[in-house]
Amino acid sequence: MTATAEETAAAMLASVRDDPAGRLAIASRFYDRRVGRPSIRSYRRAELAFMRWQIRRGVLAAVGGDRPGSPWWRAVNEGLLRDAWQAELIVIGLPGRASRPSVDCWVRFLLRPSAERWYRAHNASIVAGYLAHRDLSRQELPLERFFMDVALVRVLFAHSLLTAPRLALGPLSPAGRLLGDPRWRGADVFLSLHNILPYRYPLDGYTVHETLDAENYVGRLIDYGVILPRLRPLYAHAAAELNEPRLLDMLRDGWPVYAWPFDQRHAWTTTRAPVMMRVVRKLTPKPQTD
Repeated sequence: MTATAEETAAAMLASVRDDPAGRLAIASRFYDRRVGRPSIRSYRRAELAFMRWQIRRGVLAAVGGDRPGSPWWRAVNEGLLRDAWQAELIVIGLPGRASRPSVDCWVRFLLRPSAERWYRAHNASIVAGYLAHRDLSRQELPLERFFMDVALVRVLFAHSLLTAPRLALGPLSPAGRLLGDPRWRGADVFLSLHNILPYRYPLDGYTVHETLDAENYVGRLIDYGVILPRLRPLYAHAAAELNEPRLLDMLRDGWPVYAWPFDQRHAWTTTRAPVMMRVVRKLTPKPQTD
């Protein structure tokens, strides 16, 4: 009997579960040119850059190795790769149906690629992983948990640059496509955490405030001046785009609470660069509906 697309994709990922380089190779191969179909090669850049950062940190390493990886990062990454490959196998004709809605998003992307469809597929898989593995997030150190929320906030914002640019940037919305398209380097500002987090895992010996103090100036202005003031409408937009209302449970009174406790929400505020913060917020006013 022929294996289903779901079974084949699961076996493929199981074979590289403890091999970070193998994961990267599988992720890269997904974007290879297929005869008779539109090229998606340019979309690999953002995803592979983030995976290389994960590998350098060590979060995708085997949990039983000398330097164990992160069960949470490994699980979310595996789900993303499995979804994409299951979609590819469905498209080429293997039997079976999508095992979760995020796989259908990848099918639609493969059949008619666009930046918007890539974000819907990618973020549907990421959010599904967040939801499925919240228990694993609780095993991580506090700083790691904080940046799980940071990573989600940023990828949802990058998505909105294309699908809701006025929500994301207000009067500067025409710049949304240039900044958010995953095929271009502008998206690296939002999709990368390498300019904040140290290249190590686990993050013992670091505090949230020490790490945030080291964030570069531009990143601080974007996070605190542009993104954080509009989190409620941003999450509502993403929940509608991805048809995932549970995403709204990751926000409480406008503060991210997926893995970071609400009673420590002061970490999401800053008193640094007050003049420039006011300038940035004036240039990109948050929606009136917020």
